[in-house]
Amino acid sequence: MSDVVKLEIKNNIAVLTLNDPDKLNALSMEMVSELHKIIKKINNGEIEARCLVITGAGRGFCAGANLIEGAGQSSFDEIDPGQALEEYYHPFLIDLKNLQIPLITAVNGVAAGAGCSLGVFGDLVYASRSSYFYQAFKFIGLVPDASSTYVIPRKIGLARAMEFSMIGEKVSSEKALEWGLINHVVDDEILMKTVMETAKTLAEGPTVALKLIKQLYWDSFSNNFEDQLSAESKAQTIAGKTEDSKIGVMSFIQKKKAQFKGK
Repeated sequence: MSDVVKLEIKNNIAVLTLNDPDKLNALSMEMVSELHKIIKKINNGEIEARCLVITGAGRGFCAGANLIEGAGQSSFDEIDPGQALEEYYHPFLIDLKNLQIPLITAVNGVAAGAGCSLGVFGDLVYASRSSYFYQAFKFIGLVPDASSTYVIPRKIGLARAMEFSMIGEKVSSEKALEWGLINHVVDDEILMKTVMETAKTLAEGPTVALKLIKQLYWDSFSNNFEDQLSAESKAQTIAGKTEDSKIGVMSFIQKKKAQFKGK
């Protein structure tokens, strides 16, 4: 594994750290490729985990795409940022969206550009009190990408999404919470402790049901009402046949805490 990402697994929790703190964890092609490799291994079972946490090393979560990397390889006339999205970002984001386990993003410090896109992508998003979110694309004459124009308006509505990207002001963690962009604001010094407590709860949960919950909510954006009802019934059939469902029902009847196995 490359040094630009770091993976630790403990108690069924995978912690994936963007690890280029001198560059505020700016996303290079190498970093995106390494992130994607790990996501694919989680999805195909090579890496066993029941919850994934993504965070950044040092004083920032992610400052966006590594623009210096691209500018150093070609003249500006030869750079095609859309091609980089198609080749690197989109396959990664599609597999991340289809992640088989819950995803928590722990945003420490700046989350700008594509780093903002990644920061708010979590099923649950925790942010340190000093962190901020920044749609910086317009300042370099580009458009929001890396799923921003899909995820952000669905979280905070069209009016705020337009303001966020067109005005381009830095949005504090407190305002992001008020808008509904994130789930929790936590004091800096206890961010990871708090996130890991939540990750432990999810990692001890009914993993198949949690995966299906993720799928249902993502699909609800494109389904009509009848299609979503159908998707719910199909998912419920799958969940109802799991070992965890049997454990959960029996535990409920016996009035005791369920000890799920993730199966």
